[in-house]
Amino acid sequence: LYERFRDGAEPPKELGRERDYLIDLIPKFLMTGEGLIKVLVYTNVVRYLEFSAIATSMVYNSGKIYKVPSTPGEATMSPLVGVLQKLKARSFFEFLQKWQTDPAAHGLEGKTMADVYSEYSLNEDTQEFIGHAMALQLDEKYKKKAARDTCQRVIMYASSAARALDDNRSSPYIYPQYGLGDLPQAFARLSAVYAGTFMLDTPVDEVVREDGVFVGVRSGDKTARAKQVIGDPSYFRNDVRKTGRVIRAICILREPIPKTGADSAQIILPQRQIGREHDIYVTCLSSQQKICPAGFYVASISTIAETSGDPKEEIAAGLKLLGPIEQIFVSVSDVYEPVSDGTQDNVFVSRSYDATSHFETVYDDVKDMYRRITGKELVLQQRPEVGDASA
Repeated sequence: LYERFRDGAEPPKELGRERDYLIDLIPKFLMTGEGLIKVLVYTNVVRYLEFSAIATSMVYNSGKIYKVPSTPGEATMSPLVGVLQKLKARSFFEFLQKWQTDPAAHGLEGKTMADVYSEYSLNEDTQEFIGHAMALQLDEKYKKKAARDTCQRVIMYASSAARALDDNRSSPYIYPQYGLGDLPQAFARLSAVYAGTFMLDTPVDEVVREDGVFVGVRSGDKTARAKQVIGDPSYFRNDVRKTGRVIRAICILREPIPKTGADSAQIILPQRQIGREHDIYVTCLSSQQKICPAGFYVASISTIAETSGDPKEEIAAGLKLLGPIEQIFVSVSDVYEPVSDGTQDNVFVSRSYDATSHFETVYDDVKDMYRRITGKELVLQQRPEVGDASA
């Protein structure tokens, strides 16, 4: 961090040993029932990973933070839902349970999420915690879109939360011990089993094309040839367009985030509560996740930049929640998306990481890339066992 953000200045000795820190620049939590977890299980990468539970998930409302309900029953008891809204919210969750069991009999065809909210007379506060804290929608645009996606997200959150309760966890979120760097490392180990080749710390000097079609990647005087290439926007500046900017702040604390009562947490600040167009996301990790020494906590704040002014002012509502901050590192990064689907030149580019503190949008990008590369939808079927004739 000091090399990247402080021009290589020497870190204060009171922070402890450098080797005890494994801080992710873009921390994202996994939900136990989400698509990426299913991919990790399907590929058997989980055998190389250990996860740590995130102690709590909270949402900001009227100047305070509250625990996000873990079950439909808990939702109707939450202070996030007004007295007059409790029965209406219960009816909505009961509808989701019926729809999950028999979608045809309880169809959502042709309905937007705004239509569904109106049908159950849910007010803005109830809509907010359902849409932003449970369905993890990025902004209010989802209300004008088909209701199916949001309803599926709420069901996934509820099922993940229920599974967490069965495991005596109060949050549906988990995080790899030793940080997100263990995810690519685990896939590298799996790839090695299938004779995959890695060129670590190798500069990419040129993406080689012939007649406009990708044929290889050059590093120095050597070229690795292939039929396709997959990469993030940093390697393909001429194949992407800028869509916005993300503000991120990494903060080192000596105490947990006040009023969370937990050594790790996610807090979502919905845009309506803080007078913005986009939510602010706050995460907190500790030695429980093995990313920093005992007695320290690493909090991260992220959001979409909406002005060209001081980034700290845009995340002020999140900073205010953290209490005393030992050190803070703030960055603003451009966000890119591919200008084409890659099918013409065999160059398949992912989107930049967004401001969210979870992997839902990343998995959406994975599915989109799989569709572009193979021409098929990503379907995780049951894999044959080792030794099976079909393996």
